[in-house]
Amino acid sequence: MKILEHPDLAYSQVAQWRQSGQRVGLIPTMGALHAGHLSLVRRSLEECDRTVATIFVNPTQFGPGEDFAKYPRTQQQDLSGLSELGVDLVFAPSQSDLYPEGFSTFLQPPAAAEPLEGIFRPIHFRGVVTVVLKLFHILPATIAYFGQKDYQQLTVIRRMVHDLNVPILVQGCPTVRQADGLAMSSRNRYLTAQQRPSALCLWKALESAKRMFEQGHREVSAIEAEMQRILKQEGADRIDYARIVDAEYLTDLQRIDRTAVALVAVHVGQTRLIDNCLLEV
Repeated sequence: MKILEHPDLAYSQVAQWRQSGQRVGLIPTMGALHAGHLSLVRRSLEECDRTVATIFVNPTQFGPGEDFAKYPRTQQQDLSGLSELGVDLVFAPSQSDLYPEGFSTFLQPPAAAEPLEGIFRPIHFRGVVTVVLKLFHILPATIAYFGQKDYQQLTVIRRMVHDLNVPILVQGCPTVRQADGLAMSSRNRYLTAQQRPSALCLWKALESAKRMFEQGHREVSAIEAEMQRILKQEGADRIDYARIVDAEYLTDLQRIDRTAVALVAVHVGQTRLIDNCLLEV
């Protein structure tokens, strides 16, 4: 497994593979890898000739007071796991490699970035789309794999690629969950043993939304109210949102008359967690 830090060297290697006709899969990560990330790697290994992963904690997607400084960094462990799986290349740049002195160019994210996370983390998606577009230029892969756990992020990146004619396929992959339903997340490691049961409030709220939908309920306000009730009852310390929106554009719905997505964001102690589930018509 090659480990490269400099963008030019990484570009040269991936471009060489593409020019020889090989399919290249890309898994962008911020490290602290868990089973969810590794499922994306395995998908790429199955579908592509070469697999590239990135490890970079992107400072521009963290707002003031967020957890950039304490975000878990486990690079040696991550590299070991990726090597064992058979990844061909890891791009692990320094901050100065991607944001050199004088850097001042940022991408305006699409409209799908405005609701939900866009309200509570207003600069988040500007940083996400900027760094992802940079990675797509540096690593001109065939397919990029993203988990559906970060559903809004997946939607925003898909819109960016569509709107800007970026020649890469964005493939969403199912959320990987622990046995009790908690979505795998690098931030789960912030939870104390006492807080861990309360984190299940997200999945319980989503299950209640899905159950109501399957029973024939279509009024969004009623399902959202039930999600809020479950979140409060099951241990959320603060609720940022519990919403049901159009699955493609993340626009508001009054009734579920097309495929929708239920999304929740809550704080358990000091840890902010997000999750979602599709409600498919």
